Amino acid sequence: MFKGQVKKFPVSNVMDLIIVLLVLVYSAILHEVAHGYVAERLGDPTARLMGRLTLNPKNHIDPFMSVLLPLILILSGSPVIFGAAKPVPVDPFNLRDGRKDMALVSLAGPLTNVLIAIFAAILIKIWLFIPIFGTFAVFVDWFLLAVVKMNILLAIFNLIPIPPLDGSKVFALILPEKEANTYLSIGAIGIFILFFLLLFPIGGFSLGGLIFNLLTFSEKLLGL
Repeated sequence: MFKGQVKKFPVSNVMDLIIVLLVLVYSAILHEVAHGYVAERLGDPTARLMGRLTLNPKNHIDPFMSVLLPLILILSGSPVIFGAAKPVPVDPFNLRDGRKDMALVSLAGPLTNVLIAIFAAILIKIWLFIPIFGTFAVFVDWFLLAVVKMNILLAIFNLIPIPPLDGSKVFALILPEKEANTYLSIGAIGIFILFFLLLFPIGGFSLGGLIFNLLTFSEKLLGL
């Protein structure tokens, strides 16, 4: 097997599983740090004051969303794997332009994941021209592709316009303020709506299938 052949990152042993989880966890951490950094630039220092502008995992890991959920998805062979770190606290009253700035803060996370995916995809292309072969070369391909996939999935998943996901804050920006507040208020049950749509296709529509198709399309755009 030579570089460029690896198109999937199968989890075939415990070490593979640990690496995929680490990639996902740190991608989610960078996602959250980006939220906090942009929020501070726009006037809200809450994330920094609560110690969340750090790459230290203990400040970000949520036992269920960061570890248990992605572990279940990986072990079940799901084509869609995602997770999340603890949301970075943002006080919209500190932002200079509440709704608009909140949308910018929300976009910062998914955009960070997109940039990481693009960077990893570029490294894959560069790696093809380095004359190293064998097991190490295959591992590097596998690892970089895992970084691409995990970050694309995080970006796609978080841009779904279901509260409390980031996409809902962006979508709310186009709604009148009263309707936007009503829409965002379902955030407390939004995660249950999300899982229902993932588990039970409605009228031929499958949210999981849509995410997988967007992942495949994104990989093709990146030339993978």
